[in-house]
Amino acid sequence: MFIGHFAVGFGTKAIQPRISLGALFLSVQFLDLLWPTLLQLGLEKVEIRAGITAFNPLDFIYYPISHSLIMALVWSALLGGIAMVFYQNLIIATTLGLCVLSHWVLDLTVHIPDLPIYWSKNSPKVGLGLWNHVWLTMALEFLLLALGLFQYIKTSTAQNWMGIVGLWGLIGLLILIQIGNVFGPPPQHVEDIAWGAQLQWILIVWAYWVDTNRQRDVV
Repeated sequence: MFIGHFAVGFGTKAIQPRISLGALFLSVQFLDLLWPTLLQLGLEKVEIRAGITAFNPLDFIYYPISHSLIMALVWSALLGGIAMVFYQNLIIATTLGLCVLSHWVLDLTVHIPDLPIYWSKNSPKVGLGLWNHVWLTMALEFLLLALGLFQYIKTSTAQNWMGIVGLWGLIGLLILIQIGNVFGPPPQHVEDIAWGAQLQWILIVWAYWVDTNRQRDVV
């Protein structure tokens, strides 16, 4: 799951227009933003294994800190707590916390059973396996993107040309990354995966910039 997570960020804007799109993107992708750093520190492990699923060649060997259910709940509570301090608003804080948790829920639909429940090598692992069906996965992700983007556009209006070009440039980049991940050549080294995932921070900054150039309907 890639653009499906960002779709949740777009869609949540309709529920809480006071939250920046950048903050929403940060929340929905927090687990995947944490993961590459843990890979680089040697605290989590992934291997490249062609054919493990039809959708991608990554074998997630060990990643309970970023992607176990228990830790997803912990990260959700932590990010929600930080948001409470920053926004002084329980609804906004809860929304951002739930956005963090939404990442695990969406991952559950596509991963094969490799998502641990708790922090242990012996933890049961779950996953519904939609990654075994490329076109179903793509259909789900693009449907989520369309729905989320529709909600975002409904609740914001471009203040200038940057609010238009910036938004559609961001959408175009997300789609290109999605297509490249699926149909491009597989990565050759785990280090390439980690550094590539770190580049997602550009998307977060871009989303903040787009939002500053769009008028939000504050309620």
